Amino acid sequence: MIRNKVLSVLVRGIIITGLCWSAQTLAADASPASADHAITIDIPVALKEVKVVFNMDHVALAGDLPVGMKYMDLLSKKIKMDKASGKIIGVFHGAAAYMTLNDQAYNANRHVTTGNPYKHLIAGLQAEGVQIEECAVSMKGSGWGNKDLLPGVKVNTGAVGRLIQLTQEGYVQIQP
Repeated sequence: MIRNKVLSVLVRGIIITGLCWSAQTLAADASPASADHAITIDIPVALKEVKVVFNMDHVALAGDLPVGMKYMDLLSKKIKMDKASGKIIGVFHGAAAYMTLNDQAYNANRHVTTGNPYKHLIAGLQAEGVQIEECAVSMKGSGWGNKDLLPGVKVNTGAVGRLIQLTQEGYVQIQP
C-alpha cells in the first residue's frame, strides 16, 4: 500500500514536471526568452503512449482557472506535439461535480444567474478528445439527472470505482 502511494506520488511529480516543461515550451514559442531568462532542458520528456485519468474531486484554482482543466489542456497539447497515442479522461465528482452542469442547473446549484463559467473549457477539452465524465453517485446526492449536464459529458456508475477500473487498465491518476 505504501509502495503504491510512493509510486503514485513519483508518477504525478514526473507528469507535472513534464506539463510544466510543456507550458514553458508553449510560452517560449509565443515569445523568445531573454538571455537572463534562458532555459536549458537537461531531461527532455517525449511521450509515446499516454493513459491518464484526472481525479477531479475538488476545486483547485489558479486565479479563476481550474488547475486540473489547465493540466488536461497542456497534456492534450503535449500528446499532439509528441505525436503520441493515448487518452485523457477527466472524472468529476464530489466537491467539483457541479463543474459539468449546464447553465440552468449550474445557476440553481450555485445560486447565480451567470451560467456555467467552465462550459467553454469543458467544450474545448472535449474538442481536443478529452473524455469528460460525471459520477452518478454525486449526481444522485445532488438531485441531478442527465439532462442537467453539459453536452457530451458521460456518466459513470461511481467515481471511486471508475478510478480503480482505469488504474487497473494502466491509467496514471493525476490529482490536481
